[in-house]
Amino acid sequence: MEEVRQSRRDGGITALVEGFFGAAWFGWGHAAPPAWLDPWLTVGSVAALLVAVAGAVVGFASAASTAAINNRAAGRRYGIIVGVEFALAGLGAALLGALGQPDYIPVWICAVVGVHFLPLAPVLRDRNLIPLGILVSATAAVALVGGLTTDVVPSTITGVGAGLSLSVFGAYALIGALRQPRRRPEAA
Repeated sequence: MEEVRQSRRDGGITALVEGFFGAAWFGWGHAAPPAWLDPWLTVGSVAALLVAVAGAVVGFASAASTAAINNRAAGRRYGIIVGVEFALAGLGAALLGALGQPDYIPVWICAVVGVHFLPLAPVLRDRNLIPLGILVSATAAVALVGGLTTDVVPSTITGVGAGLSLSVFGAYALIGALRQPRRRPEAA
């Protein structure tokens, strides 16, 4: 069976999305970090944004027809997975807020984000989403335990763990995209 690889466009867009959300997680980590960590979160955010910008340049300069979700069925599956992710994240966050546990909202969202990568892997033709999903989910577990047993707020743990995981995997996707040959759009 022939291995299906990500296109240059897919790799660039993956770097864009993972870099952007890596920066967002580093930003969330700024909620109440120890003073020594604050500048490192800023460095992480800037690095993640650089990955996102480079990913956008590579992705949008590549043929759209090569994208994994270029066909209707893949686009529909992608939309369903992301829609369920947003619904679960929002409902859980609302419930945690209503229960007076807002410090655990980042833990819940991190867990949902981590799990959502698993069904996205085949849709986006990206096997790297599986270890990324495992790492982000593990970050949520560590943040839960850390929040319950230490003085470190969960957003600090999720900010560092998810931010770093997304940024590193985004950079890896960008490198993979740059190694892919440029393809011309298919004629209609």
